Amino acid sequence: MQASPSSTGTAAGGAHAVLDLHVAELRQLFNSMDPAPFRERDLDAKAQAYIVDWAQEVPAGRPLELVVHVDADSVTAADAAMLEEAVDEYFRQRALATWRGLRKMFRTGRISLLIGVLFVGAAALIGESLASLFSKARYATLVHESLVIGAWVALWRPMEIFLYDWWPVRTEARLYERLSRIGVRLNAVRARTGG
Repeated sequence: MQASPSSTGTAAGGAHAVLDLHVAELRQLFNSMDPAPFRERDLDAKAQAYIVDWAQEVPAGRPLELVVHVDADSVTAADAAMLEEAVDEYFRQRALATWRGLRKMFRTGRISLLIGVLFVGAAALIGESLASLFSKARYATLVHESLVIGAWVALWRPMEIFLYDWWPVRTEARLYERLSRIGVRLNAVRARTGG
């Protein structure tokens, strides 16, 4: 599989980014271990990674197009339609799975936040109780401060989720949605014969 990114103008005058892939056979684009029919089959991991890496570099407002050149004398309209449907469906499913993962992350964050807040309250009550019970003892302050530190550590994970972790997941889901709308063309390239 050979690839080369390029740009081309559209009829409306805007440029869209074009990724040219050259394959000997159309099935090279698909995961050979997947027993599903072609239109439901996963893309090959290397092809998918290359397409995603390329799309990440293209500005968000620019339309995307994938042109697959296959070594054959001709390709049918059915082959082209099947390829476009398979690529679109693959990335649509990836987008849906990524959005589900984000919802799961937020649910985990909410549960962790609830647990953390309850732990902060319990630690504050226990710390204050111990401090008042053993106000003359030196270790009372140590126990109280240790509980306060532990309580803030309990909030670390939910804060990490809500402040930092969700951004890259949302970006990935949006990229997959964008790739699910990619234009796909299939071109036949006359197979070279030795001679």
